[in-house]
Amino acid sequence: MSDIADAAKRLLLGRPLRSESTKQALLPKRVALPVFASDALSSMAYAPDEILLMLALAGLAATAVSPWVGLVVVVVLLVVVASYRQIVRAYPSGGGDYEVATTNLGPTAGIGVASALLLDYVLTVAVSLSAAAQYLTVLVPAARDVEAWVAVGLLAALTVVNLRGVRESSWVFVVVIYCFMAAVGILAVVGAVRHLTGGLPQAESAGFDLVPGAGFEQGLVGIAGAFLVARAFASGAVALTGVESITSGVPAFQRPKRRNAAATLALLGGISAVMLMTILFLAQATGVKFVEDPTTQLTRGGEPVGEGYEQHPVLAQLAETIFGGAGIVAMVVVGVTALVLLLAANTAFSGFPVLGSILAKDGYLPRQLHTRGDRMAFSNGIVTLAIAAGVLILAFDAEVTALIQLYIVGVFVSFTLSQLGMLRHWTRALRKEPSPRERTRMKWSRTVNGVGFVLTAAVLVIVLVTKFTHGAWITLVAMGLLFVLMRGIHQHYSRVRDELALDDISGARALPSRVHAVVLVSRVHKPTMRALAYARASRPSVLEAVTVGVDPAEMADLRERWEALHLPVPLRVLDSPYREITRPVLQYVRSVRRESPRDLVVVYIPEYVVGHWWEQLLHNQSALRLKGRLLFTPGVVVASVPYQLSSSEGQTGLESEQSG
Repeated sequence: MSDIADAAKRLLLGRPLRSESTKQALLPKRVALPVFASDALSSMAYAPDEILLMLALAGLAATAVSPWVGLVVVVVLLVVVASYRQIVRAYPSGGGDYEVATTNLGPTAGIGVASALLLDYVLTVAVSLSAAAQYLTVLVPAARDVEAWVAVGLLAALTVVNLRGVRESSWVFVVVIYCFMAAVGILAVVGAVRHLTGGLPQAESAGFDLVPGAGFEQGLVGIAGAFLVARAFASGAVALTGVESITSGVPAFQRPKRRNAAATLALLGGISAVMLMTILFLAQATGVKFVEDPTTQLTRGGEPVGEGYEQHPVLAQLAETIFGGAGIVAMVVVGVTALVLLLAANTAFSGFPVLGSILAKDGYLPRQLHTRGDRMAFSNGIVTLAIAAGVLILAFDAEVTALIQLYIVGVFVSFTLSQLGMLRHWTRALRKEPSPRERTRMKWSRTVNGVGFVLTAAVLVIVLVTKFTHGAWITLVAMGLLFVLMRGIHQHYSRVRDELALDDISGARALPSRVHAVVLVSRVHKPTMRALAYARASRPSVLEAVTVGVDPAEMADLRERWEALHLPVPLRVLDSPYREITRPVLQYVRSVRRESPRDLVVVYIPEYVVGHWWEQLLHNQSALRLKGRLLFTPGVVVASVPYQLSSSEGQTGLESEQSG
């Protein structure tokens, strides 16, 4: 059975890799841009959709302000990019927001940022794969209504790929990201030319009428209208996700690392801003409509469009409109967009395990997340991420809009705390810097981070106010639970470390006065003889065999055989009027400890080694119960003495490796 499981594991994940295989090549800017841009640029596939979807609740006239909402998002985006350029220069080690918050605001803020980042990685996978599934339904209409399972299938494939430890080949990112940039660029140029020449057609959805939501029949008026615009801005702010990824990847850049990383971040921000505004302007020019529920919000001639209408994402609608229907060029745009979304999800599979490893090393997550698997990947972190993302995808039925309500909160929590941390960083640095030139530069950097803090904090408040009842509270609760969990784990590791610390070196090195060896005997057979031999080889001060007298006839036979063999070890029989085995042994061992507290008691337990799982159910149950209880007895060492039965031959797992 173990051979089959091991073979399946090797077939799925491949052969183990040596530790030396963790080395990676440094990236030039032209390669680093696409490698780190997938998360940020992929949000262009759904951020415009969310802006239009929110504004559509107030009717057709409200959608006309979508470019202005996008412009405000762009302003925030550029300020955040400028702020993160200061982080890149000040903290090039790759710790990102977690390092900034922990160093400048303390461990509590660091844990808060870490909880937000971990959730963001999970939501990046869930949102990206859900959006990818929507774009794939444009290419494969048969996948409609099963987007959640398509997303789960993509998730399973990404999990296996990352468990195999296959490196994110830079050429894949270069090809896909540059193709996506080229596709959107061609879309923008062709759309602009056709618009200027009067030949830009209207989208299919432009012929539909929008049904305003309850309370928005008069459009964007009053407090309700302002609140809806704020909701649209908060949804569009998802375009900022991923801009911080470069701060964690500075060590991967070629020298000069800080300058190259800062330049790449600026270029990424500029490209993202142009893409967002281009898509929103073209959507307005072509009359694209995108709503949450097409069957009730879209009508033609006063009649709902019904279940037969399939609403495509905004970018897909633009490609079909500008390039004349579902032609090859339009399908290429849709396909490349789906690939970018896959790469964005795959980026999270790199970031989450690494952050989990850092937190595990710092004692805030289980130590298992810090170790690498056979393929030099952080396997436990990868599996944890996959399970969490899969639960979200199925729970929200791969609805991008529903997932985004959870997504944006954690993003701006980490943004805000990191900017506050940078303010404290520059303030401390200014106290020690004598150079006027450097002080001027530091003051400028502090001003940039100060503006970034005020702006991101304001956006965070807007997000919390406008989205709290729409799902943001779930993220806050999850962050709180994760925060408490990490604090608890850290306290546990600290308590264990203090308990195990060597307070008195000389006392710690002192040997016990004597060693009292106890060999547990059930009957006279080969396992018992082997346990006795091992115990005698250790030369204890006292050696005795102990058995529990449950059946008088069996005890008489055992004594007779013991004496017949003339074994040089006394046999002690413990009475058990209630036919118990574990309790009498524990009571006897504890009595030995009470009589000689400085003695070490070593209990030797013979155990069968079997080759089949069902055999394990038939043997060793008493031994397992005894070991489980003895482990909690101070001053007692449990020694398991294995005896291999014939069924265990060839079960070590080493035979196939030696033959190979």
